[in-house]
Amino acid sequence: MCGIIGIVSHSPVNQLLYDGLLVLQHRGQDAAGIVTAEGNVFHMHKANGLVRDVFRTRDMRNLLGNSGIGHVRYPTAGNAASTAEAQPFYVNSPYGIVLAHNGNLTNTDQLKEDLFRLDLRHVNTSSDSEVLLNVLAHELVEVGSTQQLSVDRIFKAVSGVHRRCRGAYAVVAMIAGHGLLAFRDPYGIRPLIIGSRQSADGVEYMLASESVAIDSLDFKVLRDVAPGEAIYIDETGKMHSHQCADNPQYFPCIFEYVYLARPDSVIDGVSVYETRLRMGEQLAEKIRQQWAHLHIDVVIPIPDTSRPSALQLANALGLSYREGFIKNRYIGRTFIMPGQAMRKKSVRQKLNAIGMEFKDKNVLLVDDSIVRGTTSREIVQMARDAGARQVFFASAAPPVRFPNVYGIDMPTRQELLATGRTDEQIAREIGADALVYQDIDALIEAVREINPALVHFDTSCFNGNYVTGDITPEYLDIIESMRCGSDIKVKSSSLQLDLNLARGT
Repeated sequence: MCGIIGIVSHSPVNQLLYDGLLVLQHRGQDAAGIVTAEGNVFHMHKANGLVRDVFRTRDMRNLLGNSGIGHVRYPTAGNAASTAEAQPFYVNSPYGIVLAHNGNLTNTDQLKEDLFRLDLRHVNTSSDSEVLLNVLAHELVEVGSTQQLSVDRIFKAVSGVHRRCRGAYAVVAMIAGHGLLAFRDPYGIRPLIIGSRQSADGVEYMLASESVAIDSLDFKVLRDVAPGEAIYIDETGKMHSHQCADNPQYFPCIFEYVYLARPDSVIDGVSVYETRLRMGEQLAEKIRQQWAHLHIDVVIPIPDTSRPSALQLANALGLSYREGFIKNRYIGRTFIMPGQAMRKKSVRQKLNAIGMEFKDKNVLLVDDSIVRGTTSREIVQMARDAGARQVFFASAAPPVRFPNVYGIDMPTRQELLATGRTDEQIAREIGADALVYQDIDALIEAVREINPALVHFDTSCFNGNYVTGDITPEYLDIIESMRCGSDIKVKSSSLQLDLNLARGT
């Protein structure tokens, strides 16, 4: 999961891109980058860290031009600690191209080999986004070698990318001296939306991962980019669109609605906030039918994502809804922090219990999901420490039992609490007196009710059904072994840092 943005304007875009990335900061806190285009020249600045820390006044002054792209990174492939893997990426041939990518390719190794041996292109990092950039660059060469780059050639190149690349990808890119290109994978797994606004000099366009970025910058949403579709805005500011995939299908990631997206976003015609309200209604119905014996005094959400679900659940069951945890807003989202030790340490720094809301009460805690269980276990214990008599736990999502290979950091089965465990065993693991999971059919219905045109969803982390059809047990074994090796390197680096600090170096 990352956040991407692209803007074509009639005035400088550096501040617009910065403001848009701030709004998308929840999609990635590891690194940030902006590239602007001034004629045939690109201006780039990127580094590890939050948007507010990466860009200083001097950096913004150097980002000249009326068009540009931006990225906030949440590492799912490659090296989380490497500044070299901050996006956007750049390649100088043909024309000069910069690219930012949200998602994860599932055939990266094969693409790397083909790029090196057949396409004679060199990839310098372990990021699949650099691979995607080089595939696009090669396809632009393959569709014609004339100096003039036509709209038709650009769309043919995107078709070539769709034929070669597997997995999830929403992309914004710029071609030096030509325009801004955006496209979405043939399944539409990762979101991408386009907006526009009228200025004194003509129409301006913006593309982003979520509609909230478009709203906040005073653009008007036009529509979602369709699966397999490419959008090209040329140097004159004219927008072109074309379906570039042979058999596009809608399979948006349902975890966007559960957790990833901001509640004030609308993705593929579906209000994220409304889906979370409906998830609460569905949970309430399950409790009414299967858990009526529970004596619940109060419903308390685990901030922030679960609030709509918890509120609607409490209303549906006629129970009191109370805020029992106060969140430190200067701590990042624990789910997207690299490293299990860092996640565990940050839970109690992030949340603090209000004792009067727990003392001598049977409490139903509501969260959006349970992934690794670290946060859930700590929070249940916090509720008990605050004086709760019994602690029940409800998840607005089904059990996460399978790796997500399309851009969410849950790649190993060993890390997932629900893998190989029953609901009762999971309840014991997190220390809860009872555990209520959302049913997958109910979750799908909560989203589909708002937009019936969405028939299918990527629900692979819940049921192991991978829509791209190329994920095998052997593939999962490989990425899990790679992940374990990466974790060992992170732990080794952390240990070396501790030793250096102890020496006073």
